[in-house]
Amino acid sequence: MSLLPVFLRMSGRLGLVVGAGHVAAEKIATLRKAGMRLRVVAPQVHAEIRALAAQGELELHERPFAASDLEGVALAIAATNVAEVNAAVYRLAGERGILANSVDDIPNCDFFFGSIVERGQLQIAISTGGQSPALAQRLRREIDGQLAADLGPWLEQTGALRRDVLAALPAGEERRLLLHELAQREICSSSLCATRRVAERGSKGAQAATVYLVGAGPGDPELLTVKAVRLIESADVILHDDLVSAAVLQLGAQAEQINVGKRCGAKSITQEEIHAQMVRHARQGKSVVRLKSGDPMLFGRGAEEMAALTAAEIPFEVVPGISAAFAAAAATGISLTDRHGASSVILTTGHHAPDRVQQQEWADATRVVYMPGRDGQHLAAELMASGMPADLPCVLVARASQPDQQVIRTTLGEMGAVEGLAAPSLLVVGKTARTPESSSTASKPAEALAC
Repeated sequence: MSLLPVFLRMSGRLGLVVGAGHVAAEKIATLRKAGMRLRVVAPQVHAEIRALAAQGELELHERPFAASDLEGVALAIAATNVAEVNAAVYRLAGERGILANSVDDIPNCDFFFGSIVERGQLQIAISTGGQSPALAQRLRREIDGQLAADLGPWLEQTGALRRDVLAALPAGEERRLLLHELAQREICSSSLCATRRVAERGSKGAQAATVYLVGAGPGDPELLTVKAVRLIESADVILHDDLVSAAVLQLGAQAEQINVGKRCGAKSITQEEIHAQMVRHARQGKSVVRLKSGDPMLFGRGAEEMAALTAAEIPFEVVPGISAAFAAAAATGISLTDRHGASSVILTTGHHAPDRVQQQEWADATRVVYMPGRDGQHLAAELMASGMPADLPCVLVARASQPDQQVIRTTLGEMGAVEGLAAPSLLVVGKTARTPESSSTASKPAEALAC
């Protein structure tokens, strides 16, 4: 690396710009944005620069450059169209220990202006060492297009939370890990924001961290959700199934990884021991990822683990993953539904709890109906005509996972009375749709979700 990439605090310091044309005007705008005081020297002055001088925004001298112009200067820019003048500015600045830049003259530059991507206090500077400013500009446009527009305000809020943590906790590994966790989380304006509560956890002492039940998908790390990747990369402890691929686990190389899988009938660890490990690590304030192959809520004993965490008063959050059924369908080009021959899907497993009696397949199946429409009474009548009882629980979910998500719990017999559900919506029918006896402390209360 031939250049030292640094960000200098130059506010209030004096800069010299020799030249007052279009190029000089661009450099003046950049230096003023950094809060510098400016001295501009040139025999001929662009109207824009003269106007700034008239407003008291800079010190202007309409004459040729003199060595005395460097007095008290912290930074010098040569932006004339006379190579000899630019070289003289650079040489005399160097003799006085002043960093100088001669525009478009690489040998006479101590530093180069980068192409900047800005989001508030966030700055990304791109330099090609003067070799190709056009390439730097192209890269700036590409990076700018990939960054969220609200990164600036988010950074301000993260900085405020960081200062709170620095004031509350002594230097050490606990504080370092907490600061890294804050940088991975979304921040909202509410005082109940989960990220703010993470910061408060650190300032108030040891409290249980959140356990994340994360879907690892079928094995390809590119099929993970963005949220899953973020949680895996920032986890302290990962309790993973045996079927989670090595490529996915590599994303969490920084974490303590514990294989809690059961495969081919060989049980190296009981489900109760898995519960105990989740609770123990969370109570130590560690960020725990319970990493499950596919989706956590499909044949992953998610209900048992959520119940155990609820009983232990440990907050948890479920992060969905792509089920192996969908991955296999995509890989083989098979559509799981077809309006000419397959209008419903039943997902089942060959393994059941030992105390559970096998029933007819239709009797305990969960049906998921996408886009059920607004005529709930007609749909309910069709389902009951197929043999489903009127008191069968069902849940209507609109705009699932979005900020304005709605959830209504009812029964088939009463579903016709439901009105005002936003699109898109989804209907889940079956015994699993009954109101849960316990719920996550990270979940929203049902009243807040109903329309």
